Amino acid sequence: MKININGEIKEFSQDKLLVAELLKIEKVEMPDMVSVQLNDKFLRQNEYESTLLKDGDIINFLYFMGGGA
Repeated sequence: MKININGEIKEFSQDKLLVAELLKIEKVEMPDMVSVQLNDKFLRQNEYESTLLKDGDIINFLYFMGGGA
């Protein structure tokens, strides 16, 4: 299965892959602080454990950073 992750095509041997599993495989730091966009739709964190990815999906991990003075 091939998935586009943040603009990079990656290949996985699994036929089925949950978003939560992908976060672990990709070693996403602080997954609680990451927003996941699947095919232009934002997922809620409670959907990560139940959302199956399929070949050709486009995933974006978005990190929000605070700052300012």
